[in-house]
Amino acid sequence: MGMAKVFTGWSWATDWNGWTGVTYDKQMVNYAEYHSASQKSILRGVVIPAGTTGEQSLKIALDTLFNHPNVGPFIGSQLIKRFVTSNPSPAYISRVTSAFNNNGQGVRGDMKAVIKAVLLDPEARDASKVSDPLWGKLREPMIRYANFMRAFDVKSASGYYKIWNLEDPLYSIGQNPMRAPSVFNWFTPSYVPTGDLMNKGMVAPEFAITHETTVTGYANFIIWQAERQTNWWRDNVAIKDGSVDHYLGADYSEEMALVSNPVALVDRLNLILAAGRMSGSTKQTIVNAISAIPLTQVSGYSGLSRVAGAVALTMVSPEFIVQK
Repeated sequence: MGMAKVFTGWSWATDWNGWTGVTYDKQMVNYAEYHSASQKSILRGVVIPAGTTGEQSLKIALDTLFNHPNVGPFIGSQLIKRFVTSNPSPAYISRVTSAFNNNGQGVRGDMKAVIKAVLLDPEARDASKVSDPLWGKLREPMIRYANFMRAFDVKSASGYYKIWNLEDPLYSIGQNPMRAPSVFNWFTPSYVPTGDLMNKGMVAPEFAITHETTVTGYANFIIWQAERQTNWWRDNVAIKDGSVDHYLGADYSEEMALVSNPVALVDRLNLILAAGRMSGSTKQTIVNAISAIPLTQVSGYSGLSRVAGAVALTMVSPEFIVQK
């Protein structure tokens, strides 16, 4: 109840005479006439005196939360789960918590030190973890798409990144940037599907949005993206039909140079997308599939089909979907 009072009076940066003054790119402001001026009892026995302004109340509340002993373990475990593995050991979380509590120079909450602790921890850098079937995390769909854009230096011809709606579960990825269904994100940190992981007392948060429909939708989406959202398609098709502003072009120049060598092409994709973890059987499956695409079709396009096919098949492989 005390924390609820702290947040009274905070709203849009507008004059409250109507919605015409609302702006979405400015910080919220506190309207004194709507802020509770009463005494507020919050966490850890902290009391905010009566008559404290909205700005002062918020500062005291945030400082109280920031210094709560549970903050370090909570933030540390969540960052590990998002960046490294869904099931970190208590010792791993403890080391990251220590970095949050003190960066080595007496500073609490130094996020550079925390991220460094997350990514450089011995548990995160242990190469033997790659072969551990219970280590790692499922990449959520938006992260998979971001990996595609980063790997192939995807650029917008117009300078505008019109990604549109990605929420359709059958023809898209079932996720859309900044449009989570609730303030608790797309999935809860404690989610685990029924089965072996649940029986082992483990969690797998990203599986909350991974099911028969979204698996199919992601495959449909990435197959289309791998071929159509490319510089070749933009320059040879999009410009002609006037829709170039809607295209984000992937640069396949290095991959196209390997189009006549399927093994080398798959090896490169294994490196830049799957961190070299692709099994021999998966590589051979993709090599066989793209080798069946002839290079005698319309000049240029057949090579693109082979590269796009290899990219799509790599991005639906288990070695890419599961990050280690």
